[in-house]
Amino acid sequence: MSLTSLKTISLQRFSLNFAANIFAALWMLAGSTRAFSWVKPTFLQFLLFAVLALSSNVLFSWLAAESGSVFNEQGLVSYLIWPTIIVLAGIILARRAGNYALVFVPAVLWLTADTITALLQSFMQFLGSRGWLPEWSYSLLPVIFLVLFLWQTVALLWIFSRRMRTPWWERVLVLIGAAALLTVWQNNVSDQPIFKLLPVEPVIEEAAIYAQPLLLQQALDAVEPSIPGKTDWYFMGVAGFADQDVFRSEIAEVRQLFELRFGTMGHALSLINNKYTWLDAPIATKTSIAQALKRIGQQMNADEDVLFLVLSSHGDQEVLVLDNEPVDIADLDPAWLKQALDEAGIRWRVIVISSCYSGSFIDKLSSPTTAIITASSRDKMSFGCTNTAEITYFGEAFFAEGLRNNTSFAAAFKAASQQVHERESLMGFEPSEPQMVVGKLMQTALPAFEQALFIQGQKPNEQNMQPISNMSSNKTHNGQGSQPASGSAIPKQSPAPVSESVAPHQAAVASAVTAKLPTLTSYSRPQG
Repeated sequence: MSLTSLKTISLQRFSLNFAANIFAALWMLAGSTRAFSWVKPTFLQFLLFAVLALSSNVLFSWLAAESGSVFNEQGLVSYLIWPTIIVLAGIILARRAGNYALVFVPAVLWLTADTITALLQSFMQFLGSRGWLPEWSYSLLPVIFLVLFLWQTVALLWIFSRRMRTPWWERVLVLIGAAALLTVWQNNVSDQPIFKLLPVEPVIEEAAIYAQPLLLQQALDAVEPSIPGKTDWYFMGVAGFADQDVFRSEIAEVRQLFELRFGTMGHALSLINNKYTWLDAPIATKTSIAQALKRIGQQMNADEDVLFLVLSSHGDQEVLVLDNEPVDIADLDPAWLKQALDEAGIRWRVIVISSCYSGSFIDKLSSPTTAIITASSRDKMSFGCTNTAEITYFGEAFFAEGLRNNTSFAAAFKAASQQVHERESLMGFEPSEPQMVVGKLMQTALPAFEQALFIQGQKPNEQNMQPISNMSSNKTHNGQGSQPASGSAIPKQSPAPVSESVAPHQAAVASAVTAKLPTLTSYSRPQG
């Protein structure tokens, strides 16, 4: 049947015409010419679906836009070009076929299909922005969105070519050419969405240039010397990536936990990369990290005291990102960090790394007197580093829950690993598989060290028994995970009685220091 004989009969009710056009678009997307039997191409239906399609695309662009994006006129023009072309094609077809009922048929079908696909894209984008899609699907979303864009136009050309009974080879050429043209077009306008984040050159005010040396010196001067004959814990936190507040807030909340519950007030120091803290906190660079470690090493007793070092940022294989534009900062690597710790004379170390691929730090950072806890294994991503979160998945599980409810790092890690695993499974993410590795000498000394730490929280007040997320004024959460490594399960440890003296630690340390340096023992959540 040719286009000349095509007749469209409108229904009496506007709502029925609306429903009929939706069915027509669905038939078109299925490649069926039944779409012509359903379509009701009135002028009012054209206007309605033009508004709905535009609104759906604006909604999608808004959902996909980064925080701080503004309306982009060029993006709107880029979208309106295609409906305009299709309306013109309808006019040309109607004139050639001598059938003016065709004028709005292509436009109504395309706009209705565009409304459906744009709403589907918006729904997927909403789920993705909330972290509710499987991890593997995020890399496929751009491809899925391109396919949906191509599908509605290719389907429209397909049903018209069938209706016009064009030769098969002509149909194939038209469809291939259209798909290629649309793909090139989409790739060239992908940087012009309807809502766009305007590029802003990062700058720092002049006051920050003079404030930073003072802030670092004040932080270093605030680190007090340890008390002889007593195990003191020192805290140092590093927030590496400036463009997301989650790393800053995670370090702030963990430091607050240690100061309120574990008594590290006067023994704590934080280095923060964040675009809003240039006048408030020293930035994190290799230079400031080395100076901070040196200061802590000078103030602590190498035989009695322990450093709890927390690193929170984005990561890669053997890389922890240090980024704070416009300053060009070198990233952190495990070999450099171990050397800095050694040169600072810090012997006993508990290091927690909250980043993707953080397990890759273990091999080069390990020592017999070091315990290392990572949010993921060496080849796994961790999760929760969103712009709206204030603590990562792993940070919430280990710091806010694990350390609050347990009296050993092994027990806290075991509980956190299970919690992260359950959360990742629920959300369809690939397991991040957190890791814990304890050096042989640290295994001997850690129970006494833990007693000295956790005794501070044996009789906590009402404030320090709250989750970290409830201790500060702003509260949200964010996270990370990791893969269970092979090896023995974390052994259950009974905490030493509160009344027991920490003096036995002295003998354990003395004998451990003189012993041979044995191999490391690895702890991780068992598979299965």
